Amino acid sequence: SEYGVETLHGPAYGPPSHSAAASSAPSSSSAFRHVVPSRQIVERQPRMLDFRVEYRDRNVDVVLEDSSTVGDIKHILENELQIPASKMLLKGWKTGDVDDSTVLKSLHLPKNNSLYVLTPDLPPPSSSHSGALQESLNQNFMLIVTHREVQREYNLNFSGSSTIQEVKRNVYDLTSIPVRHQLWEGWPPSATDDSMTLAVSGLTFPCHRLTVGRRSSPVQTREQSEEQCTDVHMVSDSDGDDFEDATEFGVDDGEMFGVASSALRKSPMMPENAENEGDALLQFTAEFSSRYGDCHPVYFIGSLEAAFQEAFYGKARDRKLLAIYLHHDESVLTNVFCSQMLCAESIVSYLSQNFITWAWDMTKEANRARFLTMCTRHFGSVVAQTIRTQKTDQFPLFLIIMGKRSSNEVLNVIQGNTTVDELMMRLMAAMEIFSAQQQEDIKDEDEREARENVKREQDEAYRISLEADRAKREAQEREMAEQFRLEQIRKEQEEEREAIRLSLEQSLPPEPKEESTESVSKLRIRTPSGEFFERRFLASSKLQVVFDFVASKGYPWEEYKLLGTFPRRDVTQLDPNKSLLEVKLYPQETLFLEAKE
Repeated sequence: SEYGVETLHGPAYGPPSHSAAASSAPSSSSAFRHVVPSRQIVERQPRMLDFRVEYRDRNVDVVLEDSSTVGDIKHILENELQIPASKMLLKGWKTGDVDDSTVLKSLHLPKNNSLYVLTPDLPPPSSSHSGALQESLNQNFMLIVTHREVQREYNLNFSGSSTIQEVKRNVYDLTSIPVRHQLWEGWPPSATDDSMTLAVSGLTFPCHRLTVGRRSSPVQTREQSEEQCTDVHMVSDSDGDDFEDATEFGVDDGEMFGVASSALRKSPMMPENAENEGDALLQFTAEFSSRYGDCHPVYFIGSLEAAFQEAFYGKARDRKLLAIYLHHDESVLTNVFCSQMLCAESIVSYLSQNFITWAWDMTKEANRARFLTMCTRHFGSVVAQTIRTQKTDQFPLFLIIMGKRSSNEVLNVIQGNTTVDELMMRLMAAMEIFSAQQQEDIKDEDEREARENVKREQDEAYRISLEADRAKREAQEREMAEQFRLEQIRKEQEEEREAIRLSLEQSLPPEPKEESTESVSKLRIRTPSGEFFERRFLASSKLQVVFDFVASKGYPWEEYKLLGTFPRRDVTQLDPNKSLLEVKLYPQETLFLEAKE
């Protein structure tokens, strides 16, 4: 397949060679930082680094100077774990390209670090050197089970704490041979009770071969079976003789001991022709939990488009890979894959941290056709055809999807015949590819945001400048308008005063002549500027005539007061209706004007 297993083989799974490290420079810049020469390292105090290294159920603490190499860690672990350094894959580094020659100082590590060891090329370590029962219970046994009738082999991994009964129930899922009808060859003589754990049953570690077939008659006795085959391990009494005639009471073979079978499961993983993908995923999650327990990947509840949105279209730092799990109840691998691989704590934890996991059930034809339509729309016809040609026994499938700018790329299609270590390796290899792309996306996004910030700042500065210019222009216009208004008021006031002055000037009685026979009063008036003007008035004229004369000269009595000299008095305070003679401004008087306060 174009997207099959081979796409992730090679340097992605093992320590990269020097040429591979050089060719993958874009994946992480930190792998190529300058290493300080040893001469300079001696000149300062070496820095000590602490490593907690996990391998299966063991933890090893390693303390090294930062001048040491990755290979030095492996040599220490080789002595502690009794594993050849060449077979180790040391994982958990924060940077992409790390090989045995990499100096720890060049990785810029913190004081405390956590790593873990994978050994995909080695079977689980033998427990012969450890007599502790607990260690045996924690080890994994590889059972190579041959189905006699169809001549097919199954490679099954079981922990040492699993019982013989659990093995038989799992084989029932694979072969459809009920436990009470199974005829076994290859069990050790010490395996006399189906409740025994594999660790104490006497199986050959780490691999043991068994053969299973169907009994010729469901009511065949144990003695008859032993006559047919001397090396046959029958089911225990609780699973065999007590239920020989279970069918007489309406109990079907598949319902024995609560064994789940794809043909007899009453609740499908997903309803057929579900209108809403979110509702379908809710039922899938609930059914998955009821079958395999609550320790399983967190499935995204929603449409595939919504899962794309969640995984690919956030900020670059928040993006994740998309894992699509394709379930098939009729595959012989489904039960083992789900219970032992997909529900393994290490797999669940890794998927939760780095993936958005979406699931679909391919058992029903309508649901299968619906997914293939979605697959064609989102990934293209080549990927859809790849999935369409997968046989039932190749399911379950695990698709690893990485979002790109123009399209979504399928990094890998993982089939159900895998192991926990191999599945973890595939997921980690995909993460290395994704991390390299993510770093580029983060860099591009940061640069784009920086450019946008500069543009926003420039636009804001330009807007503020325009606003300031507009405010300044409006202030000038307001000032000019105010000046114009005041000027208009001043002109109007001057025009009004001039009109009043002219009116008063025209209303004044004519100035009497010096040779007039009537009594004449001569007044000399001094202005605030020091000028003088004189006029003759009839002594019988009222004081108001004098006020009007002064106002006609531009000095209205509302603004100025007229003062006498000897005695000093304010003439404007006198009754304006009295005559000049009455107010003693006769025959002549000098007055001066003073502005009122």
